[in-house]
Amino acid sequence: MKVTLQKRAYVEKDVYRKKLIKRRKPNRSIWGDIFLYIFLIFVAVVMAFPIIYAVNSALKPLDELFMFPPKIFAKNPTMDNFSDLFVTMGKSWVSFSRYLFNTVFITAVGTAGHLFIASMAAFVLAKYDFPGGQGFFKLVTVAMMFTGYVTQIPNYLILNKLGWIDTYWAIIIPAFASPMGLFLMKQFMEGLPTSLIEAAKIDGANEFKVFFSIVMPNVKPAWMTLIIFSVQGLWNNRASTYIYSEEKKTLVYAMQQIQSGGIARTGQGAAVLVVLMVVPIAIFIFSESQILETMASSGLKD
Repeated sequence: MKVTLQKRAYVEKDVYRKKLIKRRKPNRSIWGDIFLYIFLIFVAVVMAFPIIYAVNSALKPLDELFMFPPKIFAKNPTMDNFSDLFVTMGKSWVSFSRYLFNTVFITAVGTAGHLFIASMAAFVLAKYDFPGGQGFFKLVTVAMMFTGYVTQIPNYLILNKLGWIDTYWAIIIPAFASPMGLFLMKQFMEGLPTSLIEAAKIDGANEFKVFFSIVMPNVKPAWMTLIIFSVQGLWNNRASTYIYSEEKKTLVYAMQQIQSGGIARTGQGAAVLVVLMVVPIAIFIFSESQILETMASSGLKD
């Protein structure tokens, strides 16, 4: 039965992917293509400029950082800013590894929980009709309009009542309920062929078997995109509102404390920006193809 189920899944998946790659030939002239490529190059330069400038600023000695007018590229690149940054972090009574562990733990657990809960809820909303389902999804859509600043006070009151203030769970648990992940997964799962799920059930697969063996492998681009958004949000979370103990602070908080140390730490502040953006950028680069596939197939219906 397992072999038959997998064989049917591969066949349905192949048909599904052929629908994605089947496109009409674009009706553009040569000059239209040239203009399009020029525009894309311009957009790429604009998007890459902040990263290039940040990296070069981190490699500049202190005299070049205060040069006017400022230069984009470092004339005499040096790694002193990074070495000074780690020396400063080493003098803290809480070690750098502790700050790093706090951030990695919050990011990993929060992302895993968000992915699991959002995917299961999205599967039910996308493939099952039940009373109140549409109303619940509309509520999720409305929730996306509110930023964290709007919900910060009620969140604090609830977390304080639960006794989770000054713990990791004050950051992790709210991340599980982020509406963005549920919205993204639900919209993508609606494009998954219902016949694929029905074939699995005919072969005797239960709900969990269908979800983990059929649905999740076929919506990999969507949950890879969700992972990127979740990691970016949690990795850059200062957590200063809910966590007070220094040994539980995140790496971003510690880095920003160094960054606000005045003119003498300008070079270290430039290095802080590079250190903090390395992880989100690396995850985005490795998952770029999955994001593009998510955007290309988000409107496909069975």
